[in-house]
Amino acid sequence: MMQTLHGNSIYLRALEPEDLEFIYAVENDEAIWEVSNTITPYSRFLIRQYLENAQQDIFEAKQLRLAICSRTSEEALGLIDLFDFDPVNRRAGVGIIIKNENERGKGYGKEALQLVINYAFHHLQLHQLYANIGEENAASIALFSTFGFQKIGVKKDWICRNGEFFDEALYQLLQK
Repeated sequence: MMQTLHGNSIYLRALEPEDLEFIYAVENDEAIWEVSNTITPYSRFLIRQYLENAQQDIFEAKQLRLAICSRTSEEALGLIDLFDFDPVNRRAGVGIIIKNENERGKGYGKEALQLVINYAFHHLQLHQLYANIGEENAASIALFSTFGFQKIGVKKDWICRNGEFFDEALYQLLQK
């Protein structure tokens, strides 16, 4: 199993038991629930169980979650996921979150996404990646568009937030 992927300012690594509090904080941050499709808090017990099974191969688990870490401090900054892994059709979804707002916009997400795209296409031999992005999420749209993800459809009134419905777009990147 892949242990780390190195970039200039960050590296991606497999989850460790020591990530319990970080993941607990991310999963229970209501401000980011809409991007993670979550509406309920997670207990430390459930996250501990998840971490115990997180070392499963992507072919077994059908997903891969990696910690985005600073190369200087080695602190976890966020998470990047490959999900709905489908080796037969050679595709997966990709999602990313940088936990603290003050760490966003510094290029960490861009570097992490580049590393995961390269890993997905060259090591996993995927043909395509996709992302589901709320139409009002300009930062994510800009990030994914930087790498050539194209908007291929819109799911109307897909997300309900505070009683109001919002559209979600489907972005796709095909390996060239």
